Amino acid sequence: MVLTRSYKFIFIVLLCVLATSILINLSMGSVHIPFSQVFHILTGGQAEKTTWQHIILHYRLPKTITAILVGAGISVSGLLMQTLFRNPLAGPFVLGISSGAGLGVALFVMGGTLFGLTLAGTSIAIITAAGLGSFLVLLIIITVSRNIRDTMAILIIGLMFSSITSALVSILSYFAAMEKLQQFVFWNLGSLGNLSWEQVGIFTVLIALGLTISIALVKGLNLLLLGEAYAKSMGLSITKTRVLLMIAASLLAGSVTAFTGPIAFIGLAVPHITRLVFKSSDHKILIPATLLLGSIIMLCCDTIAQLPGSQLVLPINAITALVGSPVVIWLLLRKQKILL
Repeated sequence: MVLTRSYKFIFIVLLCVLATSILINLSMGSVHIPFSQVFHILTGGQAEKTTWQHIILHYRLPKTITAILVGAGISVSGLLMQTLFRNPLAGPFVLGISSGAGLGVALFVMGGTLFGLTLAGTSIAIITAAGLGSFLVLLIIITVSRNIRDTMAILIIGLMFSSITSALVSILSYFAAMEKLQQFVFWNLGSLGNLSWEQVGIFTVLIALGLTISIALVKGLNLLLLGEAYAKSMGLSITKTRVLLMIAASLLAGSVTAFTGPIAFIGLAVPHITRLVFKSSDHKILIPATLLLGSIIMLCCDTIAQLPGSQLVLPINAITALVGSPVVIWLLLRKQKILL
């Protein structure tokens, strides 16, 4: 990839902003830790206070890495969906993957009440249930897509699956015991701070796999922007590319939802912010840029959600909605000027 000087400068600035955002995110919280001490701990040194060392290494650092993975994964997933459907308002969950994950968690957490079972709601079990739910929806969508050539028809089918799963979740919620319903509601609000180092490792592998597939599809993504007819004339297999794009986007969005709960708006807003900053439609530029911007914005949202200096922590979805909603409103007002 050949970068112009302006692009190189923007990427350098973004990397510096990312590094700064990481330090701020690790420093801020109910307990303020000086930047110098954060840097000292990250480089293997011993902190002035043992509690600072424990807070950074066992709580804040896993959460910071999770925020980076969530921001990168969900933003790139949104970029893939917007390109695939040629729709500026398409997000990473248009195929019903997030709803499938939600249904899996709802069946696990609240289904026991309906079927007279008692299930232990451990984090590993909830992650597994969400992963299975999203994977099942993905299999159905891919099977259906093999018999449908119209990309917009696939989009509509995905939205219908989302409606069906939402209806089933509503039924489960109606019959669920109060404590089970509360547990599901808390999961649905999203959280970045509940993962162990082992879970962060698994999450990293899944996001890396999804990003690797996305990068491998750069040429196909650029050709799709020029239209399917032109892409076919250049030898691109539309069906194969479409399936791989859905797998990559679903792997990214499904993994994020399984490990952290549904994260709203970031996947929709960040790709457009990236296009505005870089003024490019080349996915060789857009994918790494979206990855960086998504990570930065997610870190900023997490820092705000921690309410520095307070013991309270706001739901991460509330903050991402406050960040993403103005962008969505702007798109709705000026969507005729948005080019993919």
